Amino acid sequence: MKEIVFVTSNKGKIASAQRELENIKVLPYNAELIEPRGDDISEIAKEKVVQAYKIVKTPCIALDAGFFIKELNGFPKVYVNHTLETIGIKGILKLMEDIGDRYCEFKSCLAYYNGKNMKFFESKSPGSISKGIRGEDNENKWSDLWYIFEPLNFNKTLAEFSEKDFEMYNRLKEESCIKKFGIWYRGETNEYR
Repeated sequence: MKEIVFVTSNKGKIASAQRELENIKVLPYNAELIEPRGDDISEIAKEKVVQAYKIVKTPCIALDAGFFIKELNGFPKVYVNHTLETIGIKGILKLMEDIGDRYCEFKSCLAYYNGKNMKFFESKSPGSISKGIRGEDNENKWSDLWYIFEPLNFNKTLAEFSEKDFEMYNRLKEESCIKKFGIWYRGETNEYR
């Protein structure tokens, strides 16, 4: 079985990778990577995976994600952690109070680096901002945004999802950047950049 080192301090991301990477053993390495400033998630993922490689000195992956709200000119973009630490999801809901178009999307980029070659895998998950905070804590949760993010075609937040909801969501949505990486890493396609 192939193995890959995933450098992150986010337990939700590790859980997702372990669930989505079929026939690949995920070796978690807990490290807080420095996130460079910028709006391009692929550039941030690139910087993070280079840092990760310097730490583990073996082929590894790192992931960066952003949350983009259309009516707020893309805010908070890649500054999700800072936004959640300052205004939180209550602040986001306050900013959205009188806004009718509640479209938003998660964008993710996973970067793989083996010391010589780098590959990127991107995905996005469209949806809308709920009117209030809903749901319960979940071991798969990456972020508090799960309490206010309603995926496209669903009338509940990710934090309200049952296992059955997640199964349906995974069938309907674009393949995640993690899953795209797994397909490439197992040698099933050369399609990704």
